[in-house]
Amino acid sequence: MTEGIEDADLMPGESVSSAPTADIFEGNGVSSPKQVPAFVRNVHQRLTASETLEEKLLREFLRVTEAHPDDVVVTLLRCAPSCDRAAATMWKTIASSARIMEKVLPKLLRVMEDWPRHSTSTSDGDNTHVFGLAATRVIWEILQMLQCPEPVKKYSPRLLVDLLFQISIRTEQTPEEVDTWWRECQKQSNLPTDSKRFAVLTTKALLCHLECEAVVLSMERKRGWDTLLNSDTHHYAVGLLAREMRRASSPLYYWIARCLLRLLTREKPRWELPAMAFLVEVLDCLNTTEWSDSLVKIFSRRLQSKRTEMRRLVLRGLVVLSKDPVMADGMRTLAPNLADVLWDTDGELVRMALSVLVNEIQDRDIRISTPTALQLAEMLQPLFGNDNIHVQLLSISLFQKVMELGVEESKLLKTHVISSLLPLFFQWHNENRDVAEASREALLRAARFLKRRGLVKVLKAEQPWRFSECLLKRDRSRVVQYVHQALPHLRSPQQPLREAALKFMGMAGRYLKGHQLQLQIVIEVIEGMTHDSAAVESLALQTLEILRAV
Repeated sequence: MTEGIEDADLMPGESVSSAPTADIFEGNGVSSPKQVPAFVRNVHQRLTASETLEEKLLREFLRVTEAHPDDVVVTLLRCAPSCDRAAATMWKTIASSARIMEKVLPKLLRVMEDWPRHSTSTSDGDNTHVFGLAATRVIWEILQMLQCPEPVKKYSPRLLVDLLFQISIRTEQTPEEVDTWWRECQKQSNLPTDSKRFAVLTTKALLCHLECEAVVLSMERKRGWDTLLNSDTHHYAVGLLAREMRRASSPLYYWIARCLLRLLTREKPRWELPAMAFLVEVLDCLNTTEWSDSLVKIFSRRLQSKRTEMRRLVLRGLVVLSKDPVMADGMRTLAPNLADVLWDTDGELVRMALSVLVNEIQDRDIRISTPTALQLAEMLQPLFGNDNIHVQLLSISLFQKVMELGVEESKLLKTHVISSLLPLFFQWHNENRDVAEASREALLRAARFLKRRGLVKVLKAEQPWRFSECLLKRDRSRVVQYVHQALPHLRSPQQPLREAALKFMGMAGRYLKGHQLQLQIVIEVIEGMTHDSAAVESLALQTLEILRAV
C-alpha cells in the first residue's frame, strides 16, 4: 500500500534514486543547496513509512525550508503532487511557523498563477514542471488547520484572485495529463471529480477563515457559486462576489481591487473580463489620486475591445470615474474613443458613452477641441430621435455643451448646427415632455449660436408653427436637404411628430418648384399615410393637394 501511494505521487520520469544517504540525517544535516531536493524526498519517504518524525529531523526540515523555501516547495510538489498524508503533514508543519510560511507562500502563489504548469529548476538541476493545481491542493490542506496561518490572511487577496482564475478555466483548456493526475487525487482523497469545484471549495474555506461566512452564504442563496463554475457566466459571478463583499463591509474587496489593478496593467494579462467585472463594482472606493494614470490606461485599452461585454464593463466603470474631478485630465483623452462608441447599435453602450461625455464636461467649463466638437456634432444628431429616451436626452444635452464649449466657431461646426435645427424641431413635438423641453432649449442655443434673431424670437414665444416658416425663408438653398431630413418623421410612431412632419412638407412644397423628383418621393410617402388616424389622414390629404398643385 505504501509503495502504491508513493508511485502515484511521483511525476513522470522522476525516481527516488537520488535520495540522500543516511549521513545527512545523522551528521550535520544539509550543508549544500544541491542536497535540498534529495533531503525533502527522503523526509517524505520516512514520513510515508512512519506517522511521526524525530524531533531532530523535524527541526532540520524547518531549518532547510526557511533557508531554501523555493527548492523545498517545488521538490515537495514534484514528489507528492497529490498531497498524500505524508506531504500534508509536512505542509502543515511548515504552516505552523508563520515566519517560514511567510517565505513559502509567495512561491506557492507563483506556481498557482502559472497555469497549467510551473517550470523551474531546483538546485540539483531538476527542471521537471509542477502543476498549478497541485499548489491549490496544498492550500486546501493548510486551510483544514483549525487556525488559519497569518501569512495566508496577509496574501489572501492574491490567493483569492488565483483561485477565481482557476475556476474560470474552460474544461477544454485543461491538459489531459492534468485531468489524469486529478482523477488519481480524487480517488485517493475523495475530492470533487471536477477540479473547478475543488477550487470553489477552497475559495469558500478561505473566505470562512477570513470571517466572510456571510459572503459565502449570500453567494449560495443567489446561486453565485454555480454561476462561477460556468465559463460563460463566470465574470457575472465575480461581479456578484465583489458586491457581496461590499455589502458585508469586508475590507478584503479593496485589497483584491488593488491586486487586480496590478494584474490589468500588464501587457497581456489573463482573466481580463472577470477582473474588470470585480473592479467596476468597487471603483468608487479606490484612491484615484494614486491610480489615475493606471486607470486611464486600463480602461482606454479595453474600450476598443471587440467583446461587447468587455466594452459594457469599461463604460460602466467610466461612468463612475467621469464623476471624479481627480480623473478629469485623464478622461479628456478618451473623448475620441468614446465618440466612436456612439455609432454602436447597442443602445445601452451608447447611453453609457453619452453619460461619460456629459459627466466629463458638465459644470466644468472644459473647452472642447475643434476636432472633437466636429466629431460629436456629426454623431449626436442621429441620436436625437433614438428609441431610448435617456439616449435622446443625453445626446441633446451634450449637443448643447458642444455649442457652448467649442474652442472656436468654425464654418464646419456651423454647418452641423444648421443641420441639427430640423431634427431638434421635430423632437420639440415629442410626447415625452422632458425630451420636448430639452429640444426647445437646444434649438434656442443653436439659434443664438447661429445669430438668428428671428428663430430666437419664435422659440422664446414658443410658437412652433412659425419656426418652419422662418427656417425655410432663410435657408431656401437647403430646402431639399430639409425635406430629406423630414421624410423619416412621416413614419414616426408618435402621432405629434407625424403631424409636424406633414405640416412642414406642406410649407416646404412651395419651395420645391423645379425639384420634381423630390416632390414625387414625398407624395408617394404621404400617400401611404392615408390609413392613419383620422386627424393624420385629413392632414395628409391637405398636404397632398398642396404638393400636387406645386
